[in-house]
Amino acid sequence: MTFEARSSREKEIRSVTLWGALLNVVLMALKIFVGLFINSSALVADGVHSLSDLATDFVVLVGARFSNRPPDETHPYGHGKFETLASLLIAVILLGVGFGFVWSAGSAILRKEINFPGFLVLIIASVSVLSKEILFFLTRKVARNTNSPSLYANAWHHRSDSLSSIAVLIGGAASLLGWGYADHVAAFVVGIMIIAVGGKIFYGNLIELTEHSADRQSIQIIKNILSDESEISGWHALRTRDMGGELYIDVHIIVSPHLTVLESHKIADKIEANIQMEITKPTNILIHCDPERTND
Repeated sequence: MTFEARSSREKEIRSVTLWGALLNVVLMALKIFVGLFINSSALVADGVHSLSDLATDFVVLVGARFSNRPPDETHPYGHGKFETLASLLIAVILLGVGFGFVWSAGSAILRKEINFPGFLVLIIASVSVLSKEILFFLTRKVARNTNSPSLYANAWHHRSDSLSSIAVLIGGAASLLGWGYADHVAAFVVGIMIIAVGGKIFYGNLIELTEHSADRQSIQIIKNILSDESEISGWHALRTRDMGGELYIDVHIIVSPHLTVLESHKIADKIEANIQMEITKPTNILIHCDPERTND
């Protein structure tokens, strides 16, 4: 990835994340203050979730800053793993927040505490759902355009906040109908949702840290391009790995021993161009040319 591409990528990530951070500040203050005022544990829990969103926005910004640094002497493959680590930190925050909600709400239910927060909780939760859904779609779009795992994780953090607000909305409606435990049940459901999202993000990025190969579809595309290339007699030792939004590929191709170095290089360049054309995410490709064995 060129310096200009890295700079443009960082700018896109920073822009959508800063807008998200601004929204999270507003929602956090609104939910926590109103939740405390009307004594809604679900709305306060949702506000803390927005606070965790704000924390992950910061993590994304820092991760993008470090991961977009160009390769250097100590990191010849670049700094993409910083973004993977940032995603893992987001997941840990989500898991911690989720388990906290489950524990708090579950304890309140066991203590048989009842609560009727009132109509205001419906208004705040509705505003949160609408704004967070818009932010989710915008963030996910930029994450796909930039192949940013940490931004994609943050997009789903926005979605989890939206889902938690839906739970608060349903709980608020149920409490208006006279169910005193609805607010606590909503907070409990919010916690379960957050744990599920955090677990998914944690697992995906943990797999990447173990030098996992590319997805099956990308590998099949590479294999098809190699197999369809008429100027080579075969290929072997294909290896792939994901690293912070970039795909690293190395493979050996078998060429005629009568070709010049320049001719072999041109074949390798053509294969590289075909792979980059078919795979949308940034790729770093290393192709080694092996001479075909003959009986001469």
